[in-house]
Amino acid sequence: MKNVRNLALSAVLGAAALTPVAVHAQTAAPTTYVNAPLAAPVAPAQPKGRCGIFQTCASTKIGLGRGDFMIRLSAVGVLPEDRDSKVWLNGASLNGTRIKTTNQVMPELTFEYFVTDNISLDLIATSTRHEVSAEGGAVGRKLDVGSAWVLPPTVTVAWHFRPHKRLNPYVGVGGTFMWFHNMNASGALGGAVSKLNSGFTGGPSINAGVDYQLVGNWFFNFDVKQMFVRMHAWAENDSETVKIKAHDSLDPTVVSAGIAYRF
Repeated sequence: MKNVRNLALSAVLGAAALTPVAVHAQTAAPTTYVNAPLAAPVAPAQPKGRCGIFQTCASTKIGLGRGDFMIRLSAVGVLPEDRDSKVWLNGASLNGTRIKTTNQVMPELTFEYFVTDNISLDLIATSTRHEVSAEGGAVGRKLDVGSAWVLPPTVTVAWHFRPHKRLNPYVGVGGTFMWFHNMNASGALGGAVSKLNSGFTGGPSINAGVDYQLVGNWFFNFDVKQMFVRMHAWAENDSETVKIKAHDSLDPTVVSAGIAYRF
């Protein structure tokens, strides 16, 4: 019995002696292998200095709104409709004779200012050259009358549906004023048409279009205008013994596409 007690006492003393070594091993191991803390994600560096003219930066305003001013350069197609024509020769009506005006494509400059986020005012400036002819009725075949340049400044008030968005459709109403200049008669009918003139005219217009922000302050624009304008023209010979008068509903459809820059 005495031997058993001695053996148990020896086991307890041996365990007590080994305990500090085990504790030291457990506390020492973590100091050998330490996991590095996770690094927080680094935000990309923002470019310093001014934003480039062809860059979209944090400071670039998206879409269009109050106070914006734009200049737009477009290619414009002017497509006269010639809906209704009346022609008189020395006061007598030439029934069945109508006026035809050719289509034309030219550059166009537009200035636009946003009065509010939704409402803008714009002015288009361009000048196009058109050939004028008469046909049908007493004239019969197509008869070349001459050519004329037209300057149709148009002021439009437009409502924009999605201010401060990249894609911003709009509709508008306005007025068109037309000046005809550099008019040249063809000398048709043996010189009976040697002088050509036309009066100042104008009328209402409606339009619809869309602006899309491409990059930075650059926008793409597509626009369609319908103008309601009548032309009053006169032609005569040098001796003024032959006088031709014509009224024509030009009513041109004006289609344009171009690039704009917002200031």
